[in-house]
Amino acid sequence: MEKDFEISTEDALCVQASGVPELTVGEVAQRSGVAVSALHFYEKQGLIESARTAGNQRRYARAVLRRVAVIKVAQRMGVPLSEIAQMLACLPGNRVPEKKDWAVLSARWRDQLNERIATLTLLRDQLDSCIGCGCLSLKACPLRNDKDCLASQGAGPHFR
Repeated sequence: MEKDFEISTEDALCVQASGVPELTVGEVAQRSGVAVSALHFYEKQGLIESARTAGNQRRYARAVLRRVAVIKVAQRMGVPLSEIAQMLACLPGNRVPEKKDWAVLSARWRDQLNERIATLTLLRDQLDSCIGCGCLSLKACPLRNDKDCLASQGAGPHFR
């Protein structure tokens, strides 16, 4: 059932080409389950975008709901926002992505996600023995970095 919209004079300036009013930040927050402050942060980071009314209020295209959903799912999977931003850059910002748009994102993201899955699997499989050993067996510990031999792989812990 189609909902009728009451459009104020100010909102009339923020109607998509399809004739559907754009969403306020509060509506996006309610529909997506994301706090208004998070939406403002995502916008500041370039993950989502809005238009401004004559009264300087944010208005979002309905397509932003899909982008926010992708952001939230990726964050739950441990993907950093900087990586999410890189991937979302290949999607259109002002319309609902089409199947071909998602295929491009999927192809670009697949290798990174597979690497993350492999790392998490390795962590899961080694962590219980590592915690269980109490680090008494440093020669066998996969987190030990003897003589900083893993420095060339970048900062932070590495699994062997």
